[in-house]
Amino acid sequence: MDYSYFRIKRLVAVMGLLSLYPLTAVAEEESEVLRQQLAEIRQQMQHLQQTYEQQINALEQRLQGLEAQSDNAATSISPAIPPASTVVASNSDFKIGLTGLFTVGGSSVDNDALEGLQAGAHDPNQNGFTVQNVELSLGGTVGPYFDAQANIIFQIDADGETVVELEEAFFTTRSLPWGLQVKGGQYFTEFGRQNPQHPHTWDFVDQPVVLSRFFGGDGLRSQGLRASWLMPTDWYSELYFGIQNPKGETVTSFLNAPGEAIGGHNLIDRDARDVGDLLYTARWLNGFDLSDTLSMNLGVSGLWGPNASGTTTDTNIVGADMYLKWQPIYSQRGFPFVAWHSEVLKRRYEAGDAGDPNHETLKDWGLFTQATWGFRPGWVAGLRAEYASADGNTSTDPLRDIRKRLSPNLTWYPSEYSKVRLQYNRDWTQHLPDKTADSLWLQMEFNLGSHAAHVF
Repeated sequence: MDYSYFRIKRLVAVMGLLSLYPLTAVAEEESEVLRQQLAEIRQQMQHLQQTYEQQINALEQRLQGLEAQSDNAATSISPAIPPASTVVASNSDFKIGLTGLFTVGGSSVDNDALEGLQAGAHDPNQNGFTVQNVELSLGGTVGPYFDAQANIIFQIDADGETVVELEEAFFTTRSLPWGLQVKGGQYFTEFGRQNPQHPHTWDFVDQPVVLSRFFGGDGLRSQGLRASWLMPTDWYSELYFGIQNPKGETVTSFLNAPGEAIGGHNLIDRDARDVGDLLYTARWLNGFDLSDTLSMNLGVSGLWGPNASGTTTDTNIVGADMYLKWQPIYSQRGFPFVAWHSEVLKRRYEAGDAGDPNHETLKDWGLFTQATWGFRPGWVAGLRAEYASADGNTSTDPLRDIRKRLSPNLTWYPSEYSKVRLQYNRDWTQHLPDKTADSLWLQMEFNLGSHAAHVF
């Protein structure tokens, strides 16, 4: 037997195996790369699935909140009221929700000075902890022709006492022809964009200075009736006209609580004697799409009514507001976006009757402008600048002196039902000994249940 033949054959086989090793290693390496790519694709698919599920959940929540408004918009352009026999009355969409708003922080000034700086009733106005607002919201459809909503507010004041108040309780019609709608009850006056908003919808921790001065700590709200007309134009255009009671703590510039003072004039107990002594409100709001990604709202508002500094004295307030928002066509949970909101207001206040030696006309004005930037899902940065002033010697009056404020903040939304906000306020004011104040606030909010839709 020729052993050399077998040795040569074995050598050839070994050489063949050795030549196949690099190919096997390459195949294994390519297989590992392929497995990694498949794993990455699976992770991306899971991430996209979670993202779309979150977007769908968020859209469902928004849809539920806007159902009442969309139903009203659809019926308001109908040329006639639908027959009652074709609509079944139902309260199946009844909504109930609870919102809590809490703040902790402090300022370079004491609590007494903070009350002048933070004049809003829902502002954090003490060093330490503040329960800004706990709101119970109830709302839904009342049969085929009306919607109704009520908001009950719970607060704890600086002395630890619990305060309960009926903030709003009103109805709105659903089926009036020609774009008409009627609203009645206790409600926020539709003046500007900020005043009708509830505290948990604010972009900042506190109320703008000029609104606290003109409309009081709780904002301008009262009992009355309002009619609106959605005009038949190529763009969104709506007119509002309302009549409300002018008396109480929530109508500061009019028949406010007796014993208080505005501009050094003590307020008397004055009642509305006839229809001429009621509070009249008007607003014209227009909306435009400037492009596929840019929209704008422009509004003008006016108020006319009696004030309590005399028996024949009146007040009028006028204002203009602008809201501009950019958002790309494709977004994730509404992000990114940039929004810009500005308002300017002017008040003319007749102080004292004509025969009063202290009779004068007080003129005040103020503005605020704020921008918010949603730079990634759940994160929003904001910056607000404010200015308020009045004529005369007002340097010692915390509600009429020259006032400036700059407020940057950062808000994180862990989910659709909560938020955490950090805000810094730098105040320049005449009535403080040091003329300046620095404050830092950390705010937390939660939402439970299905909250009734608020004004956008």
